[in-house]
Amino acid sequence: MSIEIKVPPLPESVSDAMLVAWHKNVGESVSRDENLVDLETDKVVLEVPAPASGTIAKIVVENGATVEAGDVLAILEEGEVSAEPPVAASVAPAEKAAVTVAKKSSGPIKTSPAVRRLLDEHDLDATMVIGTGKDGRITKSDVMSFLKSDDSANVAPGDQQPAVTESVEVGLERTEQRMPMTRLRARIAERLVDAQQTAAMLTTFNEVDLTKVMALRKKYRESFEKKHDVRLGFMSFFAKAAVEALKLYPVVNASVEGTDIIYHNYFDIGIAVSSERGLMVPVIRDVDQMSFAGFESALNDVAARAQAGTIGMEDLTGGTFTITNGGTFGSMMSTPILNQPQSAILGMHSIQQRPMVVDGDIVARPMMYLALTYDHRIIDGKDAVQFLVSIKDQLEDPARLLLQV
Repeated sequence: MSIEIKVPPLPESVSDAMLVAWHKNVGESVSRDENLVDLETDKVVLEVPAPASGTIAKIVVENGATVEAGDVLAILEEGEVSAEPPVAASVAPAEKAAVTVAKKSSGPIKTSPAVRRLLDEHDLDATMVIGTGKDGRITKSDVMSFLKSDDSANVAPGDQQPAVTESVEVGLERTEQRMPMTRLRARIAERLVDAQQTAAMLTTFNEVDLTKVMALRKKYRESFEKKHDVRLGFMSFFAKAAVEALKLYPVVNASVEGTDIIYHNYFDIGIAVSSERGLMVPVIRDVDQMSFAGFESALNDVAARAQAGTIGMEDLTGGTFTITNGGTFGSMMSTPILNQPQSAILGMHSIQQRPMVVDGDIVARPMMYLALTYDHRIIDGKDAVQFLVSIKDQLEDPARLLLQV
């Protein structure tokens, strides 16, 4: 029986998607629930699984095409799955895609959408690359290491050229490549420009002495991890301090809708996460009701799914306030851009030992610059400055977080 493989319903506010990569070719056998193709929206990558076991009879939409919900992608002939691997020579060069190849003894090789695209760009077989990730998973760095190794010399030179829209040769060794933005990158660009053109953004700065936070974390880190099976990071301290400050200054937790100010009596905190596809801001709900361990577990979960490309649309919408940590990349100071329609965003930065005057003496202290970018249309400078001072006070005296004072 022939089955149409269709684009599934797309997330709310998403009208279309781009077909990123087929993982099966015409004539190949597939198993029920096996991922057939990746669709990229401006937020997430959607995987389309096989509704039944069978053989790919026809591919209707090729890589790079734009599709809408309900569009037919391929035709599947339902039936028994052949144990024999498909013959590679039967696939026309133009039909090659990144295929999940089965190992002889351990089943399919698991790769993220970003890794599959990289394999596809260089026309590489997943079995050529040794995975160093968890359970032998192939990472992006594994592919890049392979391309730089002697093993890659066995691949035909023409097979290693990346798939680009246009390549202009300037000189003997000087080349240029023109590549289209991914849908996510284009959407990020659009939102950043919209934020700058819409909001009256202003940034205020302060610095925080993290001596006591670091001492507290060092003292209880081992027992915390042993009891809760999760690492005690710095982000939970900042998130909890931000929530207490938001309670004192609710306009910072508000959003703008037309000429209205929407005050939120809940605290859904977005945490900026860097992934192979670009910057994402997964939202952790009701942070005010979470313990430190609960927050760290939730953060680890959404961050892992964002980096793996499996995060859902519902995890990326509805935040009331955002925290971004440029310090993980070495940033000393920055002016973060609002994540609209939110009215403020907190920027964390690198922790640096700096000379500070404490009780008349010059001592070295672990200091961090904090930045709060806010929408001056609804937040006055006084509230913004005092909000940031509140966070500083709580972090310099962590007992405040426990007593909520």
